[in-house]
Amino acid sequence: MRDTKKPGLLIGIGMGIVCLLVLLLSLSLGQFPISVSHVLQGIFLQDGGTAAIEEQAVLWNIRMPRTVVGFLVGGGLAVSGTIMQAVFMNPLADPAILGVSSGASFGAVLAIFSGSVVLGTVYMPLFAIVGAMLAVSLTVLLSIRHGRINVMPLLLAGIVVGMICNALTSGLLTLGTNQQLHQYLFWTIGGLDYRSWAHVYIAAGPIIGCICITGMLSRHLNILVLGDVEAQALGMRVLPFRLGVLTLASLLTAISVCVSGNIGFVGLVMPHMMRFIVGSDHRRLIPAAALAGGVFLVFCDTLGRIIIPQTEIRAGIMTALLGTPYFLYILHTRLR
Repeated sequence: MRDTKKPGLLIGIGMGIVCLLVLLLSLSLGQFPISVSHVLQGIFLQDGGTAAIEEQAVLWNIRMPRTVVGFLVGGGLAVSGTIMQAVFMNPLADPAILGVSSGASFGAVLAIFSGSVVLGTVYMPLFAIVGAMLAVSLTVLLSIRHGRINVMPLLLAGIVVGMICNALTSGLLTLGTNQQLHQYLFWTIGGLDYRSWAHVYIAAGPIIGCICITGMLSRHLNILVLGDVEAQALGMRVLPFRLGVLTLASLLTAISVCVSGNIGFVGLVMPHMMRFIVGSDHRRLIPAAALAGGVFLVFCDTLGRIIIPQTEIRAGIMTALLGTPYFLYILHTRLR
């Protein structure tokens, strides 16, 4: 027992240190740099200490909500990817496999074209969540046969529903104005710029709640990956449980996408990487993936702010640039 706890404790301490360093770098680096000492003073001292008023404004009104949103979104996407990989029993599954991202994009386009975006921050996320959940519901309905959900029909149905949503989105975009096209392009690339505390309030409750519920179901996920026959033999009601965890994964993806846009590779790479470090037991994998996903997305956003002076590369582009080599490594390893 000691040999199993000690490495886990060391891994937890190491991940905590990395998380703290990345968060401090995210709060201090950018076009308006703030020293780490002033960041710590601004966080722990009410008057900000010796930090200037401008630094306090940048820290609390720009950097802090941006970092918190990045951590929440990264953790939500990573846990969603962990669920998808358990349901499909495939480490190459990701949160977009059921058409969630395509449905959220279609909902965002409807919000833009209906003019609801100008009414408030909450309308586009609401449209995106509704679109994502409708896409997932259609995917599940198309794949249910004789009271069971088979993995391959579910996968194919998700691809078909995603193609339909993408076609509808493209059709609407051909009728849009330049301003509407710019709004959609800015949203669909995926990024954390211009995130505010309103986005934090939208994302924090649902994402943290879904992650906690997933953590409580970690033992059942361990049983689900054994296969339907083994799970039923152990007394699990496979269909209701699979529908429940798919709903959780879809909610996590939809909420994450609606506050940050489409950000890829976090839900694919982070669960697989953490599986190498902490093992396949979902009791450890889920919290490790949530922490690693948040750290990875915040790191990518910070790197995109400093890699080219006086400009910014959006987080969705950075995650693709950093995640693609690891994805190719996974694919090469599985094919070999």
